[in-house]
Amino acid sequence: MTEHPQFYLTAPSPCPYLPHRQERKVFTHLVGERAEPLNDLLTQGGFRRSQNIAYRPACEGCRACVSVRVVVDEFDWTRSMRRVMKANHALERRERPALPSSEQYSVFRGYLDSRHAEGGMADMTVLDYAMMVEDTHVDTRLFEYRLSGTGRTRGPLIGCALTDILGDGLSMVYSFFEPDYRDKSVGTYMILDHIARAAELGLPYVYLGYWVAGSEKMAYKTRFQPQEHLSPKGWIRG
Repeated sequence: MTEHPQFYLTAPSPCPYLPHRQERKVFTHLVGERAEPLNDLLTQGGFRRSQNIAYRPACEGCRACVSVRVVVDEFDWTRSMRRVMKANHALERRERPALPSSEQYSVFRGYLDSRHAEGGMADMTVLDYAMMVEDTHVDTRLFEYRLSGTGRTRGPLIGCALTDILGDGLSMVYSFFEPDYRDKSVGTYMILDHIARAAELGLPYVYLGYWVAGSEKMAYKTRFQPQEHLSPKGWIRG
């Protein structure tokens, strides 16, 4: 299976991004020794990872979902983005193994209830969250963002990003943050911090998943420039 992965096609289901449309996905399993190089290859080809599954849209008559990656070395640090960095200067990043905690789930639960109460993840239990984090056969880490603590006491968890470390970049699988801090643009800050971290590691890209023209929930991704979009001709400047 790992040397010659099998690909499967899901049944049609309602599209979460565009109304009155159906989506289908092609997917394969990421398991065994070949999982990591396969995940690298598939991510470069427009797939996303969810637990031990790599998938990408395969919708009939629709190509609205476009894979997006930020070009790290040429990133445009605009004034507004520098303000976001300054507003969150008190946050400290800590990279941890992909292991869940009750503190993470508390922030995750608050994030879902505040921002995605009607979404497909709204009913996720603590066990579901644990599977989302732990069920990986690739180099996956949790980037925790905390306020500074005192002495040996850790500061409170404000945001968290589940991130794959690829051969050519960082792939942000899922991120969430404490809803009380939305005014500080913590979601934007975590992306900016990943761009800075990729630069430190000498990695050329940060993968942001799919962008869908006309979808309000995806519009924020266009702010991170320059970026490349995956097209039938390969990755091109978007």
